[in-house]
Amino acid sequence: MEETEKADYPSLPETRDPTYLEKGQVGFETPQKSEIFAQEYGTLLGDETYPEGGLRAWLVVLGSWCGLLASLGLMNSIATLQTYIATNQLSDYDEGTIGWIFSLYTALCFLCGVYVGPLFDRYGPKWLIIPGGIGIVASIMLLSVCTEYWHFMLSWGILNGVATSLLFTPCLTAIGHFFRERRGFASGLASTGGGLGGVAFPLIMQSLFDKVGWGWAIRILGFVCLLLFTFANLLVRKRLPPAKNASPHPDFRIMKDKPFLLLTIGVFFLEFGLFIPLAYISSYALANGFSEKFAFQILPILNAASVIGRALPGWWADKIGPFNTNMISLCVTIFACYVVWLPFGHTTPGLVIFALMFGFSTGNNISITPVCVGKLCHTQHYGRYYATCYTVVSIAVLLSLPVAGSIVKATGGNYWGLILFTGLTQLIAVVAMYASKVASVGWSPWTNF
Repeated sequence: MEETEKADYPSLPETRDPTYLEKGQVGFETPQKSEIFAQEYGTLLGDETYPEGGLRAWLVVLGSWCGLLASLGLMNSIATLQTYIATNQLSDYDEGTIGWIFSLYTALCFLCGVYVGPLFDRYGPKWLIIPGGIGIVASIMLLSVCTEYWHFMLSWGILNGVATSLLFTPCLTAIGHFFRERRGFASGLASTGGGLGGVAFPLIMQSLFDKVGWGWAIRILGFVCLLLFTFANLLVRKRLPPAKNASPHPDFRIMKDKPFLLLTIGVFFLEFGLFIPLAYISSYALANGFSEKFAFQILPILNAASVIGRALPGWWADKIGPFNTNMISLCVTIFACYVVWLPFGHTTPGLVIFALMFGFSTGNNISITPVCVGKLCHTQHYGRYYATCYTVVSIAVLLSLPVAGSIVKATGGNYWGLILFTGLTQLIAVVAMYASKVASVGWSPWTNF
């Protein structure tokens, strides 16, 4: 099932070394720097044919949805886990110290992609999804019996972080093999799995904590993830043959591409600010006098809006371009932080409105950002580009939660500094993404890109 029949799908045109003629020979032309780069690293999109639908393509989307529900659904539930652990097993530790567990987890999810993406390009998804799914289930089962700080760091921070990267990276990448014109919609549809998991998992945990306790609540979550990753392994497939001379090793020379470098900077700051509300919104609610029940419910509200944000803008991105869609969503995020959360977050309507706006806008960014990466490279090299981008981004994710915890501590337990910092990261992100667009297609803000 893994083998690709080259007769069914046209392969990419081969390129010749631009220096095959010696200087002074008839026909010798000095190639432009951008042309050499494109030929060497595969940034020329060329004429590629995509199914853009069909049973096989939509089954891949369904399998990716299941895989992202299991992996990113857990990632979107970290506020519930962090708040529970901070008030129970690790109540003697401060927020910043506990934050390192979940920062390491999210960082490894992206950092390990430096090998996962190229391995997908060369070997396909099967041998990545299997160990990834097994690792996630094992880490959840171990989490159910953790009592010490180092237990949580090993089982969740390290094991789950690596396993999640093995599962969600091929799920996102495989969609690009079947869709180009409708890639935004297909990716957004699959990404709703992560948002739905962020709604369902916190509610499941909140309900089960009182009924069966921490241990069995977490184990039940593990069995759900086992079923989901099984479907992902059965359905997710690749279409294109391996990239010519593909290597499973990272190659940071692609950072020489200016649009890609600027995009990576934008995604760096986007992700830096993204996980702060996801991890601290429940703690913020408790600190501002809201009930524990509401504090656990505000995260599912945010993630419910994220489900819509992942699906609808995907269709829109196919119409006006993924870069344009992302920049609009970033502006909504900035507005939500500075105009809603900062002045009105201490009120119930204010916090709910912020959660809805932030969830919707960042849901778009989560699903469309990989499409932006695909806009700058050949599909057969997409895994390598995606992995390189998110390897750099993993540094931001590693630092974000400890930095946020330190800001809260420095402001005497208040959250105004954290809110200002979150908005600032999104402001830098939108500037960098616009610069990437300018470097690619020029200054016009109306260009479809």
